[in-house]
Formats: sequence, C-alpha cells, structure tokens
Amino acid sequence: MRWKWIAVSAIIGSIALITATVLVVRARRWNSTLMTLQGAVIRRDSDTQKEVPISDAQITATRGATTISTRSDASGYFKIKFSEVVWPGQTVALSFRHEDYEPLDINLHIQFRSMMRRLYLAAMEPEPSAVRTSAAPGKPISVVSNLRVRYTENFQTDEDIGSAVRTFQVVNRGNIPCRRQAPCSPDGSWKATKASITLDAGMGNEFRNVRASCIAGPCPFTRIDSSGFQQHGRTIEVSAFDWSDTATFLLEAEVVHTTIASNVRHSYPVVFDRTFNFTVPPTQEGVSLEAEINGAPMVFPMGPDLYLSWASCTATISTDGEKSTAYRCELKPGYRF
Repeated sequence: MRWKWIAVSAIIGSIALITATVLVVRARRWNSTLMTLQGAVIRRDSDTQKEVPISDAQITATRGATTISTRSDASGYFKIKFSEVVWPGQTVALSFRHEDYEPLDINLHIQFRSMMRRLYLAAMEPEPSAVRTSAAPGKPISVVSNLRVRYTENFQTDEDIGSAVRTFQVVNRGNIPCRRQAPCSPDGSWKATKASITLDAGMGNEFRNVRASCIAGPCPFTRIDSSGFQQHGRTIEVSAFDWSDTATFLLEAEVVHTTIASNVRHSYPVVFDRTFNFTVPPTQEGVSLEAEINGAPMVFPMGPDLYLSWASCTATISTDGEKSTAYRCELKPGYRF
C-alpha cells in the first residue's frame, strides 16, 4: 500500500507545482503588460462632429493609497502608468477635471486582462453655454465673422540661367600594342589614352541634364566615363578613353540656380459650434488669422504662443510622413460666430 501512497503524493505534488507555475506566469504577464491606462478626453455632444478633444484636462487615478495624476495633451490623449500591480477584483477611480466642463468620475472594476488594454473615452459635459459665452458685465457679445487662415509657404524652385557646351579631344595613335602598359583597350591589345574635362557652374548653381558624346574620329573605339556627372552638382567631370586615332568629344549641360520662393496661401477653417479647426503644411511660416470683429477687419498673428484675444488655440503635429500641423481653437467667453 505504500507505493500507492507515494504515487498519490507524487500526483498531488505535480498538480500543485503546475498550478503554482501557471499562477506565477500569469502574474508576471499581468505585471508586465497590464500596468497602463490610456484614452482620450472629449466634449460630450449629441452631434459627433462637435465632440472636440479637451486639452489640459486633469486626470487623476486612485487605487487604494496610490494616486497618479496627468493632463491631456492637445489631442485629448492621456496615459497613466501604475508603479504597482493592479490585480483583478481591484477598483481604479478616475476623475476628470477642467474649468470649462463639469466634473466627471469613473470607477473601473478590474476583472480581466483586456480591461487594462482598453482605450477609454471620457466624455465631459460642458458647462451651460450661457456661462461660456457670456461677456463681462456691461460688455456686449462680440461677433467673429469672415474667418480666414493666412500663411506663407516656402518651396524650392530651379531657374534655368544658361547652358554649357565644351569640346575636348583625346589624342592617341592607333594600332600600337599595349604591352600591358595601362591604359589599354578593353581587350588589352592596344595602347589607349585617357583625357578629362572639368566644369564649374559657379556659386549657387549646378549642372542638370549632362550629356557627353563622341562627335569626330574613330568613335567606335572610344568609351566615355559618366561617373563624374551622374549626380547633379556644381562641378562635373567627364573622362574619355581612346584606343585608336585622335577622337573629339562634346559635353553639354544646363545650368540652373536653385532658390527658395514664397507664396501667400489662404484657407478657410471648419467651424463647429464655438470651435474651429484647420491644418497647415510643414513648409508654412507666419500663420495668421484674418477675421472681422464686430464688422471691423483685423489680422491676428498666431505666434509661437498661439495667443489670440478672442480664442484659445492648441496645435499638434501629425505623426504621418507629411508632418502637417493641426490647429484647434475655441472662442473665449464674450465672443460668438
């Protein structure tokens, strides 16, 4: 009977070891992958086009005695990373605060691993519009109209300022054995000669569309080395080999001058309720807003601080290859479209 007791004990021990291993592996996975909450803060509205991102909202996460705070960026995005393990069955309290929106509190009851990977949307209720649009006592509401975006876009342009034409010769005598004294003909039989010509386009200029050709002499027994002008540049070099009698070569190229030109561009922002949005390309400079305030036309430079007396603006740079800049602005109290 003793062997039966030993077998039962071994089975129980194996089951306990496997269970402990599974729990440890799951705990490590939970610990390494389930420590972050991320999401976005937006304005609650029945019209999805008006659910604009809320920047600079304060987000606080509380779990027991641990409290972590952060703020949403210009796109409304927030990310909270816990320094301790959050286990299933525990509760994380999230609070969202912004001076222009009503407080929002959310309790997350952690049940599954997937909950910590979810993308959470916090839709905050705006304060009553009368409070947000009201002007100071005794001051009337100002009307913003005919809104337009103006910026300067820089681009590179090439101006054709002339051309270069030169001839050169490679002086040689044909049918002279090479006797292994380079340079030689491609088959190594005949003595060859190499000659080169170099051209300089001048400061700020470069050559384009470079062409070289043999125009006189025993051209079938010549070869042009184009490695010196395959790339555009201020200086080009053309070399030629000749393993027969003297040959003449022609070099032609256009000379261009590269400059930076600027054009003034205009665009119109998209307006939703009290906010407006627009984007500008990465080559822009000097973004300004043209608008009429109570019928008076004015120009408002954005500047690096994005300051406007009548609106609060944020800017974000896209993560795609274009690297365009997206602006979002909201009218300040006392103004309306």
